[in-house]
Amino acid sequence: MGFAFTKKNLAIIEGILKKYPEDRKTSAVLPLLDLAQRQNDGWLSPDAIEAVANFLNMPEIRVFEVASFYNMFNLKPVGKYHVQICGTTPCMLRDSENIIKTCENELGIKIGETTKDSLFTLSEVECLGACVNAPVIQINDDFYEDLSPESVKEIFQKIKDGKKLKIGSQMNRQCSKATSC
Repeated sequence: MGFAFTKKNLAIIEGILKKYPEDRKTSAVLPLLDLAQRQNDGWLSPDAIEAVANFLNMPEIRVFEVASFYNMFNLKPVGKYHVQICGTTPCMLRDSENIIKTCENELGIKIGETTKDSLFTLSEVECLGACVNAPVIQINDDFYEDLSPESVKEIFQKIKDGKKLKIGSQMNRQCSKATSC
């Protein structure tokens, strides 16, 4: 088997498992899959799924079923920056189609592809849960809201230049409204 949890993650797993009764430790499958994915460069290889299954004493197919059900888990390698674009109705009404086109043009890839340098992967996902601030993208764990083609270009340029990004609303919205709270 090519995947094994690090010592640090084994200590985290120990803490996670303490939250569950011994006969219910399979309930920890989601947090263990998340740890495995984070350790494995953003994706769940067959070896990582097998390691989670062995650790929880679960059939491998059950762990795979969970991993394949949730779009937060990646079953193939992704770039260092996984760009997920919300494609549901609220974002579409706020011009996410233009955001998708901008992402594809700026990165030189289509939805479902990874750049040759493995820096970016582009995915379209269902609802990111920030509809009021549509259109929205998620890059790794961070959300970027109230997007325009120009703000998306700026985000990618800052990533490429190694500069700090402004997470959240790109138009300085506070508390889900355009004026201060």
